[in-house]
Amino acid sequence: MRHRNDPHLRSDAQRNRERILEVALTELSRAADTPLSTIAKKAGVGQGTFYRNFPNRETLVLELYRHGVQQIADSASELLETMEPDRALRAWMDHLARFAMTKAGLAEAIRQALSTPSGKAATPGHTPVTEAAGLLLHACKEAGTIRPGITADDFMLAIAGLWHLAPHDDWQPQATRLLDIVMDGLRAGAPGRPRPSGRSGRH
Repeated sequence: MRHRNDPHLRSDAQRNRERILEVALTELSRAADTPLSTIAKKAGVGQGTFYRNFPNRETLVLELYRHGVQQIADSASELLETMEPDRALRAWMDHLARFAMTKAGLAEAIRQALSTPSGKAATPGHTPVTEAAGLLLHACKEAGTIRPGITADDFMLAIAGLWHLAPHDDWQPQATRLLDIVMDGLRAGAPGRPRPSGRSGRH
């Protein structure tokens, strides 16, 4: 019998939670009134396990949204580790587009869970996302690859069109065009990479 503090038990519990969220995202995006018992069954967990993690529909829906927000926020620093800042920013914008479609797909589930208009429920300007945008913009400014003076709030307003795309249509080409236009605007007037300090070596 495994002890409560056994790391294997904790990892099993984490895998169960992630599996529930994965299945719930698919099922609730397809039909907002999908029974929780159906989600539990497709996730391969018992009712007890499901309700220990998510005691009601509202908890599940809000955690789906929070989880998506955190993934977007975390991906900003991960992209900066492997790409030049402006390329990282553009790649992150694609991640943000997918997140926007997830949020749109869950709009009805969010409305049902919160009983409030979807425009007021879980808006895209959540602090972790804005902070992640600020991190990427700062890196781009330091590299001289975007115009000076752009704030994270400016950026979020510039890409607001993402939140109006229809998730069930062929949204990707339009999102790509929109984000390319925004990225071109950010690069316009960029000062270029700062020259290294010190003498050039010529006399």
